[in-house]
Amino acid sequence: MADSKGGAQDVAAAERSASDDSSKPPKKPTGGGKGPGDKGPRKGTKERRPNPISRLIRFIREVVAELRKVIWPTRKELITYTSVVVVFVTIMTAIVWGLDAGVAKLVMWAFGANSDS
Repeated sequence: MADSKGGAQDVAAAERSASDDSSKPPKKPTGGGKGPGDKGPRKGTKERRPNPISRLIRFIREVVAELRKVIWPTRKELITYTSVVVVFVTIMTAIVWGLDAGVAKLVMWAFGANSDS
């Protein structure tokens, strides 16, 4: 019984929030363009950037933290993935070589490179 009572309260709360949203004026867009009241950054206020050495150290720490999140493949997975790539590249190379040789023969035939004129 408590569940149905709570459900009714949830529905009533949802209806109130929906009716409250319709009475509010639409929000103005805040992105991109400058309006008449937007003067941009104040003169004389510079954003302080840390020195290059501390920025480099922070970058390296963040890189190490991201590398710790990586799920590294096992030796078996690495061998499998490498084999798949090598086989795929070999097949694609053979296809491109065959097409190149075929087109070359076709061009030689079409323009008669072996004719004795």
